[in-house]
Amino acid sequence: MPENSPGKEFQAYVCLGSNCANAEEMLVRARQKLAALPRMRTGAASPLYCTEPQGYADQSWFFNQVIELFPGASWTPCSLVDALLDIEADLGRVRSADPALRFGPRAIDVDLLLFGQIGSENPHCLVPHPRLTQRAFALVPLLDVAPHAVIDGLPATEWLARLQYKKEGQRIFQ
Repeated sequence: MPENSPGKEFQAYVCLGSNCANAEEMLVRARQKLAALPRMRTGAASPLYCTEPQGYADQSWFFNQVIELFPGASWTPCSLVDALLDIEADLGRVRSADPALRFGPRAIDVDLLLFGQIGSENPHCLVPHPRLTQRAFALVPLLDVAPHAVIDGLPATEWLARLQYKKEGQRIFQ
């Protein structure tokens, strides 16, 4: 039976991130909202990591975590991205109109990393996530819950080995 066909369960993975004052609570609330999505089951959750900001350094460090999801057959990458954007909005995410702040501080970030073996080139829902292979803060926790994950034909472990990063306990520097 082909991957993502009716009757076959598959995994999707999302990365949660927050660097607001109550970041850990925001991740808990995001996990609760993921679990409440219709025809969606949550699976494994990585440990929380404290991670160095990327692209905009003048901000607090982030808490990041990857969550495994088991979407029902009616879900598509784009419908899941829409649901993730709704979760962000419900939790107070405000996107800055300033391009310089694209990677700036945020109450919550919920990014779709992988959706089974399905890829999407739709600009609204690019899958795999277009910067996944450049981000230790996503790859490290992804490998905690999906040690055999493959991204664009290569094991996630190989993508991670290509990055300059350092992990000290639950802290990731990159």
